[in-house]
Amino acid sequence: MPRKSVPPTIRQRRLGAELRRLRESVDLSATQAGALHGTSQPRVSSVEAGTYAVGADRVRAMARSYSCTDEAYIKALTEMTGGRTRGWWDEYRTLLPPDAIDLAELEHHTTSMRTSSVGHLPGLLQTRAHAHAVINDVVPPYAPHEVEHRVSFRIKRQVALYEENPKPVTAMLHEAALRMGFGGPDVARAQLKHLLEVSELDHVTILVMPFGAGTFPSAGTGIYYMTGSVPALDTVQLDADHGAVFLDAQPQLARYRAILDRIASCTLDPTDSRDLISRIAAEL
Repeated sequence: MPRKSVPPTIRQRRLGAELRRLRESVDLSATQAGALHGTSQPRVSSVEAGTYAVGADRVRAMARSYSCTDEAYIKALTEMTGGRTRGWWDEYRTLLPPDAIDLAELEHHTTSMRTSSVGHLPGLLQTRAHAHAVINDVVPPYAPHEVEHRVSFRIKRQVALYEENPKPVTAMLHEAALRMGFGGPDVARAQLKHLLEVSELDHVTILVMPFGAGTFPSAGTGIYYMTGSVPALDTVQLDADHGAVFLDAQPQLARYRAILDRIASCTLDPTDSRDLISRIAAEL
């Protein structure tokens, strides 16, 4: 029986996409690149699709043959080589859609995270009861076992907050998200208390956009910006009803950095944000 092929991870796909961008930047076809590297066009295409693993030395050679002189960028690319990175998320690979697995892998490799949301709280900051209420309300509804898989996966993602060397996390939350009341008053109150507790962690910053802040960009879109080891390897995830959308083109990254900077200018400072969360919890 033929061996079932395993789809490339998002990290393998990103490495391939970056090598393709470098090749295209010097106006080489895949056939020309294959001749340059002593290989074939199909092999070059497989590397760029993330389906064929390459080593660090080959990536260095490819980058330099494409006239790349950014040593920090080349080093970051070499760190993405080799086989698949196996992590806790692999146990969910057959249970959840690929975009969920991709998100967990990105969070594992990122160096910092910045997110903004209006109607929902970020998954990294949700309690189990809040997550259950949100996921249980999806249309069309999930079967009970699917809800449990997704809830447990969301909670396990929060290892990023408590690992030995945690990454900095900045969450910009609209007051509307704090007042949605998913799961009823008791669940909502516990969720707000959890936000206050998490905000005391040195590496976590929670900033609230009050109703009185007025307009701000991308008000209807949740934005999750994950920083790579070099800026060229950053990734943006946008929430959508049909699933997550990942963006990594440089103009897109620049646009969403600017949007998040603008949103940050509309927020309260961390102390005033905690005060507002506490007042909302007291009203429940």
